[in-house]
Amino acid sequence: MLENPADQIRGRIDDIYRFESRRIFASLIRLLGDFELAEEAMHEAFTAAIEQWPRDGLPANPRTWLVSVGRFRGIDALRRRTRFDASVVRLARQLDAHGTAPDGDEDVEDDRLRLIFTCCHPVLSREAQVAMTLREVCGLTTAAVASAFLVAPAALAQRLVRAKARLREASIPYQVPSAADLPERLDRVLQVIYLVFNEGYLAAAGAALTRADLMAEAIRLGRVLLELLPQAEVAGLLGLLLLQESRRAARTASTGDVVLLEDQDRTLWNQPQIAEGRALVQQALASGRFGRYTLQAAIAAVHATAPSVEATDWARVVALYDLLAQVEPSPVIDLNRAVAVAMRDGPLAGLELIDALLSRGELAHYYLAHAARADLCRRLGRTAEAKTSYRRALALVKQEAERRFLERRLREMG
Repeated sequence: MLENPADQIRGRIDDIYRFESRRIFASLIRLLGDFELAEEAMHEAFTAAIEQWPRDGLPANPRTWLVSVGRFRGIDALRRRTRFDASVVRLARQLDAHGTAPDGDEDVEDDRLRLIFTCCHPVLSREAQVAMTLREVCGLTTAAVASAFLVAPAALAQRLVRAKARLREASIPYQVPSAADLPERLDRVLQVIYLVFNEGYLAAAGAALTRADLMAEAIRLGRVLLELLPQAEVAGLLGLLLLQESRRAARTASTGDVVLLEDQDRTLWNQPQIAEGRALVQQALASGRFGRYTLQAAIAAVHATAPSVEATDWARVVALYDLLAQVEPSPVIDLNRAVAVAMRDGPLAGLELIDALLSRGELAHYYLAHAARADLCRRLGRTAEAKTSYRRALALVKQEAERRFLERRLREMG
């Protein structure tokens, strides 16, 4: 328990930093026009709050106070630089005459949207978009983002510096896209959130199968985006993430080994997340303006409500994959559809589809295609073919838990 008013205020400052700092940061970028300057100004504003609030008391609107102080600290920093660089004199004067910090929640929420769309701007590479989103929107440290993508912090820091320089060089406006550009730009934002989640759902490499922190960040981003931009496909994406996350506890054993869907303890599935995810899917489907994320969420919802693999409505799953393949043609979606067909019509029907896919060469280096083929051959008793495909999958897999699973399958076949 906090002992006195000063301690209570310090605790309140901690809470504001934890829950509001990214909103404050987003507003300062708009007011100061520079990521680095905004970050520095925000930290100076919190330092000022730690010094002043316990003595003077909590301001009426702490967030507005922090944005206002941060803005003036940023302008002061620019003025100091004018002593050495005459080129920033005009900029400092422009900022000084720009007005005051925003008072209303509407301005602040618009700033959050501006930040999300700027970090996912198409002038940046996909890797840079993901790194910028995790660092600047989610507020993860550079070391944490580097750890998520298995790169050195110094390399990640350089990636971020280059991305910010690219935004400056291209004079990217800090704004929400126009109505005409919104569909394409929103799709890029959804892709970035989906990539962040997928890296957590099935880590590309490393010892752990999943990264709960990345999945949680993606869901948090999805919630923020839906709150700011309540469109059907945003609801569909958030529904998909929640439905996938709901099975996380059942997907791995205590040893970290993979547990297949058919072997999962369904009592471990998170029912509140399933209920929320299903509601979002229904909301998106009812709008009639849904896309690929909603369709994937609808497939996940079928699995989430089935009492067992055997009792799953595989005909509906295949029908949804048919729709999904029309919306977004992809060999990976075709592979998933082939697995669903195998469950509906038998392993031979699925195997014929997978062989046709592999013969086209697009999935030749995709270990899950070979693993799926191996499993269907195993079910058909075609042991030699199954072993060959398991070995091919093993040669391609980079994820340790998946590697152990494939090695176990090979050992079981003698």
